[in-house]
Amino acid sequence: MGCIFLCQVYSTVMALKIKTTRPQVLLNAIYTKIDKKEILTWDYDDDRDLTHISRSKQWKNKAWLHPSISGDILEFSLIGQKDVEMTCVIYAVYHGRFIEMLLSHFDRQFEIADVTAIGSSTDNFETTTNYKPELLRIGRR
Repeated sequence: MGCIFLCQVYSTVMALKIKTTRPQVLLNAIYTKIDKKEILTWDYDDDRDLTHISRSKQWKNKAWLHPSISGDILEFSLIGQKDVEMTCVIYAVYHGRFIEMLLSHFDRQFEIADVTAIGSSTDNFETTTNYKPELLRIGRR
């Protein structure tokens, strides 16, 4: 079937969930390290939603991770661009690089990082309903 988003068909109960004893402390620490330029690959907007940035600016504002806290879970729902279909590549980059950042900077502040392979009911983006290989190509030299 390939890499497609099925969240219009299947409903899940999670997006990116981080199990931690102090979710608000972890979230504040992420913002603080971004502010101090200790984390250079993430930024946040006025709503405190996180976006991935790189030197090439390829990923900036392609999506945002919106945080929420429930008990010992810090959850991030993906918000896509308005009227733009979310691709598997963007979904993978945002979730994978966020977990990479957590492991690099906060490995002692959480127990488990869990992500769904497809969009969840808490995510907010247009989804592809057909396999479209052209959406999955990554430029190579």
